Amino acid sequence: VQLQASGGGLVQPGGSLGISCVASGSIFSIQIMNWYRQAPGKQRELVASITKDGIIKYADFVKGRFTISRDNAKNTLYLQMDTVNFDDTAVYYCNAVTTIWGNRWGQGTLVTVSS
Repeated sequence: VQLQASGGGLVQPGGSLGISCVASGSIFSIQIMNWYRQAPGKQRELVASITKDGIIKYADFVKGRFTISRDNAKNTLYLQMDTVNFDDTAVYYCNAVTTIWGNRWGQGTLVTVSS
């Protein structure tokens, strides 16, 4: 499984930005897809996840602001980020938990919240 994230960029506080991640390869083996993020000087943290059955979970710090979704026809995972704040500045990584290849990671996309 290969993952390619895109869509990062500069956004103002209180604004919105959407990022996406295209999966390719052994898609059938994917059990869970996650968005993680890593801010400068901090550990990588889980932001949101969606299982193959559509069960969704969010970290408390993004609940009510971020929305994870997927388009199975396009093999694409999305993260819509609304009402962003400075603490949301980070490199965002998509991650897939697979039955064959274990954990797979995309290359990351940088989101910068700045006025």
